[in-house]
Amino acid sequence: MCLAIPGEIVEIMPDRPLATVDVTGVRRAVNIGLLDGERLAAGDWVLIHVGFAMSKIDEEEAKATLRMLEGIGDAYDDEIDALRESRID
Repeated sequence: MCLAIPGEIVEIMPDRPLATVDVTGVRRAVNIGLLDGERLAAGDWVLIHVGFAMSKIDEEEAKATLRMLEGIGDAYDDEIDALRESRID
């Protein structure tokens, strides 16, 4: 199962369509190119799927989604483990 997971933008890379995003303590580079034209900044929340930010969401929605995902157990744990092992250069 593939899930879309909320993450908080920590830093936007100036010369590439990438941002460092924190997902429950795991930091990874995420492609933000699909949100071209959207005003993004550190502290914003995005919904991430397979290494791409799919949409900008508000913090309340992000935290509610994380609580729901944590409640589903193994699928969420598997997705976080995959995120830990992934890399976008």
